[in-house]
Amino acid sequence: MTALIPVAPPPVDAPIAMGTLVVLDAQARFLDRDLITGGSPWRLLRLPGGSRLVAERWVGGAAVRAGEERFARTLVQQGLLHPVFHAALDADQVDVVIPVRDDVASLGALLVQLAGLHVTVVDDGSADPDSLAECTERLGATLLRLEQNQGPAGARNAGLRATSRPLVWFLDVDVSLDNAADVLARLAAQFADPLLAAAAPRIRGGVGPSARDRFEQRFSPLDMGARGGLVLPGGPVAYVPSACLVLRRSALGGGFDETLRAGEDVDLVWRLFDQGWLVRYVADVVVAHRARDSWRRWWSQRVGYGASSSELAQRHGARLAPLRCDAWTLVAWTTVLFSKPMIGARIVRVARNSLRARLEPSTDDAEHVASEVVAKGMIRSGGPLARAAVRTFGPLMLVAALHPRLRRRALALYAVGTAWRWRRTRVHPGDVPLAAADDLAYSLGVFEGAWRAKTLRALTPEVIKPSMSVREMLGLKLRGDAP
Repeated sequence: MTALIPVAPPPVDAPIAMGTLVVLDAQARFLDRDLITGGSPWRLLRLPGGSRLVAERWVGGAAVRAGEERFARTLVQQGLLHPVFHAALDADQVDVVIPVRDDVASLGALLVQLAGLHVTVVDDGSADPDSLAECTERLGATLLRLEQNQGPAGARNAGLRATSRPLVWFLDVDVSLDNAADVLARLAAQFADPLLAAAAPRIRGGVGPSARDRFEQRFSPLDMGARGGLVLPGGPVAYVPSACLVLRRSALGGGFDETLRAGEDVDLVWRLFDQGWLVRYVADVVVAHRARDSWRRWWSQRVGYGASSSELAQRHGARLAPLRCDAWTLVAWTTVLFSKPMIGARIVRVARNSLRARLEPSTDDAEHVASEVVAKGMIRSGGPLARAAVRTFGPLMLVAALHPRLRRRALALYAVGTAWRWRRTRVHPGDVPLAAADDLAYSLGVFEGAWRAKTLRALTPEVIKPSMSVREMLGLKLRGDAP
């Protein structure tokens, strides 16, 4: 294992500086006179005193005023507020580290794009080191040669140890940058927040002529979506890939876990989170990543991603659960799937009434708030649950479809979970078989990893204990309860 990640400064010692431009998260919603919903993970938060007026002023962006610094930090920590930093790029503050093995053509193209930056190329046991050394020298980068292949984590750590500047920009050799200086400047500016350990852009598939390239442009496994924000386990963005990642050196400790050949970036991001550091996904900064150059490598990549989940689950437990929800939400959707929607409707109604009763003493319109939080929350959870189930258990659903009594339900769940990919984009018919293959490869990898690691953690859903008991849900009263 690598050395431990150092502990981040406490948030109370790092208020958002007066004058900093901040923007309330686009998904945040004000309810009643002093409630706000949203954040990462989602929450219902009561705003004390006149702080709602302050938060409303930050919709669309405004500067932090005197006396608002600690409140701003609280909302930033909860993913409800995003600071906006702008700074000129100081290249002398950044080391670029590129691990590579034999891909001289891609390295040459990337080094041209990085002209003027301090670049260290880590040759991770190339079969033709002379060609790679010639390319590196010709384009003005520093070369670090590893005689034996160490894998992505080991190569990045070697580059980390060989450099010394405050920020480290890890880049994979198959990443393409239209304007490297602009990408780096916008990511490096995020580190004006002293609690930020890492910043990552959106990574989309590169342009290419094949069906594989076109699918990758729309559904790259490295694309974390169009919504930026904090990165944290269980949040809308649970991790960011290390294909393009800027990190604060002082937060890194020993860096990546070299015992992991895949998933090392997920592990690092979560270890940073555990020590109190923030990681930010900057979705409006976009770079390209080339798809695998053959169907065999494309399939192996997907299987490898799935297989890494078991090793990660041994380190991070339920964070790798294939799906996560509270028990009553799971029961409600299961009853809908089995054509018993009235049971699900009762669960929603009782949960809404329970929350309304808790809110009523201090809320003007408890009925509206409870409906927004419970009813809409449960409804919105259906698609993501189906998607998560298909991603891991899709092959089992297809096997279940062979049974006459389960066929309709299994196929319905599989169809909803597969179609959820296209909830924000147009369906291209050619994507459908590739999407099915993508899910199949990943799920087979999950099962393969579980077999190798001899653990079912990555296959075990996390069902959260609900706040309501079965007795409350059924409307039963025990002797001694108030009438």
